[in-house]
Amino acid sequence: MASLNLASVLEHSALLTPERQAITFGRSHLTYAQLDGQASRAAAGLTALGIQPGDHVALSCPNLPYFPIAYFGILKAGAVVVPLNVLLKPREIAYHLRDSDARALIAFEGTPELPIGAMARAACDETGCPHLVIATADPGAPTSISPALTLGQIMHPHSGRFETCARRPDDTAVILYTSGTTGQAKGAELTHDNMVGNAVASCDMFRPAMAGGLAQDATLITLPLFHSTAQTCLMNMGLYGGLRLVLSARFEPRSCLELMEGERIAFWIGVPTMYWSLLQYVAEHDIDPVPIAQHLKLCVSGGAPMPHEVMRRFAETFQVRILEGYGLSETSPALAFNQLQRASKPGTVGLPVFGASIACVDEEGRPVPCGDRGEVVVRGPNVMKGYYNRPAETAEAFRGGWFHTGDIGTLDEDGYLTIVDRRSDMILRGGFNVYPREIEELMMTHPAVALVAVIGVPDDRLGEEVKALVVRRPGIETSERELVEWCRDQLAAYKYPRSVEFREALPVGATGKIMKRLLRGSA
Repeated sequence: MASLNLASVLEHSALLTPERQAITFGRSHLTYAQLDGQASRAAAGLTALGIQPGDHVALSCPNLPYFPIAYFGILKAGAVVVPLNVLLKPREIAYHLRDSDARALIAFEGTPELPIGAMARAACDETGCPHLVIATADPGAPTSISPALTLGQIMHPHSGRFETCARRPDDTAVILYTSGTTGQAKGAELTHDNMVGNAVASCDMFRPAMAGGLAQDATLITLPLFHSTAQTCLMNMGLYGGLRLVLSARFEPRSCLELMEGERIAFWIGVPTMYWSLLQYVAEHDIDPVPIAQHLKLCVSGGAPMPHEVMRRFAETFQVRILEGYGLSETSPALAFNQLQRASKPGTVGLPVFGASIACVDEEGRPVPCGDRGEVVVRGPNVMKGYYNRPAETAEAFRGGWFHTGDIGTLDEDGYLTIVDRRSDMILRGGFNVYPREIEELMMTHPAVALVAVIGVPDDRLGEEVKALVVRRPGIETSERELVEWCRDQLAAYKYPRSVEFREALPVGATGKIMKRLLRGSA
């Protein structure tokens, strides 16, 4: 029977280019051989703890070298990785441990401000999770979290020749939890075939922009590695392609720009709020971004729709091409991209990735005419096998043989996909469907608007009313009445926002997406 393990994306490059740098974090570096060897030692340690092939092992760690070491160690042991958001509190960690049937949790010890290890200990105590392994800031130091072993303790120095466990292509490799915007988070079961295939497809898309021959390019990882895009399109893609991964523990505009320049970054993926933050930073500090970004060959945006104005300004300011793409946790995640071989169509998320099929359908599951709005449905080798332990939700998501994304989109005559909005974000105003993204795109062109989120608020007469929450650009004044009137002049009567609230900032989650759920609760 055929075997395939996601760990092969690391092992193949370790075999071909063992002395190449794989990981850079601050002043520390790991070659491909060193990273592969440490992952093998972690796998041997997990096996010695009693972790069996098919067991689920949770991982809570920021963007540190520990993440890929533990991630590939779990895979080499034949187990399933369950990445956790590092901002989860003990109650939330406990939910994920229970829901995933985790047999172990590997957690970074953390900091006084974010005590990940202590919260992990509390969650393990609540759920009875058998094993807690703590990655300490100093690999050789003991941990104050008790009872717990350290990652250094289980990584025996003579276990670097661990034989990677063979897995079938349809075995689960990773369980990625959805954001849970419509209820409790669900675990998407992604197979070794899903994850390897999507990493290779991502590399094929981005490779033409990279250096040829024996030259090694660097990619900067500011997206959290527990997120699907950072795992597949940065870590797994980069290791498969022999790139050097520069890890940043968190996104901050100044440090991001310093790393781009100092580490000669060629490739970067960010969410739209990160692009916006970099533009704001260079403008406020009167910085010339061209020398900083002189090595950038390609940027990618995903995670949320990129406002046209932000994309245009960033491409002009930093003199780099930006490819906008689209994906979900359930699709490993890359599903569609504006690709290098074809002209980009701003406002679209491009063409399907290799092997994927995309359609837009009506409420009855029938394809809608070209250009008409419908729910985006997909199928292909990148689509998950289901939600863990949720057969009813899985059957509902795959009705008609296609995975239903919950997103509203259109397909043009060339097959380019445009995401109009999330179905859950759509506003129903007096019987009319209002799509927030259309309004946000328009408002971003107003000279006083730096950032905007449009939401629906309860209304006794219409069911929902349209409201805009706006962050103003420094030094440019505007009023609520002015913005409402400006929008009314350019939008149909049922679409324009009846109220505008000005805020200093908009809440974003760990992955950089604007959290509209929180805005609805506070508006």
